[in-house]
Amino acid sequence: MNEGGQPVEIESILLREVAGALRRTRPFAEIDPQACLDALRGIERVERIRAKTGAVLVDAGQRVHFYWLVLEGEIRAERPESDGTRTVVGIAGAGEGFGETPLLTGKNHSPFFIQATRDSVLLRFTEQDFWTLLAACPAVRAVVLANMAQRLQSYQVEALHREKLVSLGTLAAGLMHELHNPGAAAKRAASQLRENLLRMQQLSLRFSDQPKTQAQLDCMKSLLEHTMSGCHARAMSTVEQSDAEERLAQWLESAGVENPFAIAPALVDIGLDERELGCTKEAFNAASFSDALNWLEALVSSVSLVCAIEESITRISDLVLAVKKFAYDERSPAKEIDVHDSLQSTLTILGHKLRIKQIAVEKCFSASPSTIHTRGSALSQVWTNLIDNAVDASPAKAQIEIATWSEDGWLAVSITDHGAGIPPEVIPRIFDPFFTTKPQGSGTGLGLEIVHRIVTQKFGGSIAVNSEPGNTRFIVRLPLDSPAGTAARSEA
Repeated sequence: MNEGGQPVEIESILLREVAGALRRTRPFAEIDPQACLDALRGIERVERIRAKTGAVLVDAGQRVHFYWLVLEGEIRAERPESDGTRTVVGIAGAGEGFGETPLLTGKNHSPFFIQATRDSVLLRFTEQDFWTLLAACPAVRAVVLANMAQRLQSYQVEALHREKLVSLGTLAAGLMHELHNPGAAAKRAASQLRENLLRMQQLSLRFSDQPKTQAQLDCMKSLLEHTMSGCHARAMSTVEQSDAEERLAQWLESAGVENPFAIAPALVDIGLDERELGCTKEAFNAASFSDALNWLEALVSSVSLVCAIEESITRISDLVLAVKKFAYDERSPAKEIDVHDSLQSTLTILGHKLRIKQIAVEKCFSASPSTIHTRGSALSQVWTNLIDNAVDASPAKAQIEIATWSEDGWLAVSITDHGAGIPPEVIPRIFDPFFTTKPQGSGTGLGLEIVHRIVTQKFGGSIAVNSEPGNTRFIVRLPLDSPAGTAARSEA
């Protein structure tokens, strides 16, 4: 036992030789030492320890064998941290004892470094002698048990404080992770909106060259009112949307509209079809019909981009509000949310990633009903993380599938990608905080932990994963009568 050349001297002495010194310690302060010595006939000898400043009496992880009394000097206990530092957890001065807690709680090894901070003299009792001491001297036993209770309470308070700091740190890291996607989406949408406005200006100059009839004005007014009434039409499955886009594109092409297959998706996304656009074909001549439809598409696209920016900023605001709720335990009113709309909004926010990798999304929305009770926007965090991970795992020009269906009292959502898959030995750890298989700097290891916590704790649901090379499927099950709508679950 030494550190930095600082030695610890150990000598065995008769217990009666230190009767006077025992009287000056807290455990023996209120009793007649001779009476106690008479009762301690089973303890004939103890060890007297002389430790220089800096000497280590106990190493972290060392087996615990002793109870100590400090006669002179000062002893400090430190807990080793994962980063190599040490945290002070207790200091014992002259007259105080230590080491009773691990012996009384059955700990086999010390979690602390115990070191002399000044030249010190101590008495050391073996584990057997410690139990004899407690049995023979009730007054000593009372002081030792009171010390243990106080130390356990202090340790619990410190542990709760540390847990709160860890939770706040995890929350802060998770917040940065969550803010990235909506922040990046808003930035990209703003950039695309600038390009759209320039295109609209050019089309407006061409479109305004000719005077407009009342029929033309009425038609455009009706379409503008539809366009400005909302951000998205009803969420459709992939087949429905594809069929609607194909029908509209063919109708536009047959009518001689420029870029028919480019503008059809935006018009369908806002809920327009060939029936509603029929007034433009009737009101405009062939020369201006194409400009009118392209101008309308530029406007629709701009509205969608503004909506994407609004959704992204709302997501950011909701995340900031979630941090406020975490800190101040506030409660928000329950509401119903359509899972299909929530999924579609997430796809809108992540649309840029899908386009960059040319990934197709196959949607099969079969759940009925598709609404659940919730508080806040935690559900969108689930879809954002799962879909974002699916995109990252997928090769270029691949496909991911999103499906919903109803089970007995549950609403199920699956998200499937066709990437390399998750190794079997890794699957049990994927929901652990800070665990990631992504390259360093590419992932925080928090996404799936956040997903698991929200699904299981906030909604009372479950999440499962099946993975093999070329097919990875996450399945989220949410109760239709979600406990997220109750106060018991709202802050989980």
